[in-house]
Amino acid sequence: MERGSNYRLLAIRDILFNETDEYNELDINELSEKLRNLTGDEGLFDKRTIKRDLETLDDMDFEIVRNTGRFGKTLFSHQARIFETYQLRLIIDAILSARFITTKEKEKLIKKVKQLTSKNIAKTLPEPILFEQTANMDYELVKLNIDCVHRAISENKVLTYQYGKFNVKKEFEYHRNGDRYLVEPYALIWQNDYYYLIGRFQETDELRHYRLDRIRNIEVSEKSFIRAADLNLHDYVNQSFHMFSGQEMWMKIRFHNNMVNVVLDRFGQDADIRELDDHHFVLSTKAKLSDGLVNWILTWGNQAKVLSPDHLTDKVKSKIKEMSEVYE
Repeated sequence: MERGSNYRLLAIRDILFNETDEYNELDINELSEKLRNLTGDEGLFDKRTIKRDLETLDDMDFEIVRNTGRFGKTLFSHQARIFETYQLRLIIDAILSARFITTKEKEKLIKKVKQLTSKNIAKTLPEPILFEQTANMDYELVKLNIDCVHRAISENKVLTYQYGKFNVKKEFEYHRNGDRYLVEPYALIWQNDYYYLIGRFQETDELRHYRLDRIRNIEVSEKSFIRAADLNLHDYVNQSFHMFSGQEMWMKIRFHNNMVNVVLDRFGQDADIRELDDHHFVLSTKAKLSDGLVNWILTWGNQAKVLSPDHLTDKVKSKIKEMSEVYE
């Protein structure tokens, strides 16, 4: 092919990709006109040449759909996409709901996502201005941390960094007097609007999780590590994020029937729940004892009551007493 033919072929491909889909098609005259506008060529393109180009694109696995329109006209379109429209919507909604991503960055990301489909479908997808949120953290810092953690996981390299949190004066305070953490990174997950690193803290040989926005001065060391063969990240996430962290135990909680969806949302459809009477059911599950668990139970007021174990019941009672004393 000569250079002009190559350019024309690519131009036709761009037109079909950007301007056609299952709801928008072009006949040969419309395609010729758009091609003329795109290339700046004042003359009309030969229809037979365009049809040969369409056949070439088809042969190159750029699928061309042909339908018959009004007055017997053949209509052309490209409908094969990497993502379905609903999948693009899922991606965009995830971007929009992420609190740590700034509005400016959301605009950039969504603009790129929309390039994965036709212009007509892209117009139906949401704009970030409709869902503007204020980021509560340094996004540039989080981006850097994501890159470092991702690289360390893929290369099995130990991470070193400082970790801390803000005090009431909004000053960042380092844990462990600013000493650096040495962590074997296993996974990077997104939970409750934040990114977390899950890794093994070498000093105590414990599996822990760290919020990326609280990590400072991160570096990927030259030291390699071997992943533990018996590591079950699924169990760790379920126990540490879905039901807090602490000493593992079995517990039974009585809930009012109107709480069933709350319980299923938290513990999943496989949760062990059984009817107790006309108004209550009992949840039996394994969880980790912590202040977070106690606070979660108290969230539901008189709609939830701990039946066992006794030490969890005692902690709930003690917390209720502390809350009552605040208002005395």
